[in-house]
Amino acid sequence: MTLSTIAQKEKKVITKNEHFLKSKYPKKHHHYRLEDFFCFQNKTGKIIDWNESRNILVTEDFIIGLIEGLEQEVGSASSVVMYNIGAEWGKKDAEFFRDWFEKEYEYGINDIALPHILEAWWWSFTSQGWGNWEVDLSDQKNGFMFINIFDSAVARTLGDVEKPVCHIYAGLFAGFFSNLIQKELDCIEIHCYAMGETYCKFLLGKKDTIDAATFWQNEGATAKDIEKQLQNGEYLK
Repeated sequence: MTLSTIAQKEKKVITKNEHFLKSKYPKKHHHYRLEDFFCFQNKTGKIIDWNESRNILVTEDFIIGLIEGLEQEVGSASSVVMYNIGAEWGKKDAEFFRDWFEKEYEYGINDIALPHILEAWWWSFTSQGWGNWEVDLSDQKNGFMFINIFDSAVARTLGDVEKPVCHIYAGLFAGFFSNLIQKELDCIEIHCYAMGETYCKFLLGKKDTIDAATFWQNEGATAKDIEKQLQNGEYLK
């Protein structure tokens, strides 16, 4: 066996992302326990999830370093940078998810009720440590919706800093849902665990809705105030 042949074989081992449990149970859909969702490949040093994507484990110091590094580089614009990172991530993830969902469940994504689609999407994020969520679709007919995140990785790490900090989540939701429904949406965090709340709350909607909520928030409105004003249709005035 030549050195080039050995190198080619090693390259195949390194680049191949296979989850051994998925290959054994290809039709298993309840795979979101830590032991099921992740496949730790000790020989190659890879962590592969059920979707056959590669994962990297990071500490809270990484999150702090990322945010503080951005603040040093771009100042107050760091929140916009984090939002834009999340938005691009969300758009690309929506494309991946659509393809994955239809292969995994053998249904068109438009043939399934929205709550089931959303749970299928977010469960992998829960398994990866991004927190549990709760989606309120009751105001969907009015063109907006609320998303609650429990145990946000960013807010939990930064602690009580008396301001919303989960800009990457807001961008992620904006990017994913924009791609999913093929309409441009924006998102804002209207209260945050880092403000002393028990969970993080996001508002997703069209630009005029989010602009109005941003204005009210800057004027000192609470999440309940914003929710009430939107439900009363005040953003249309």
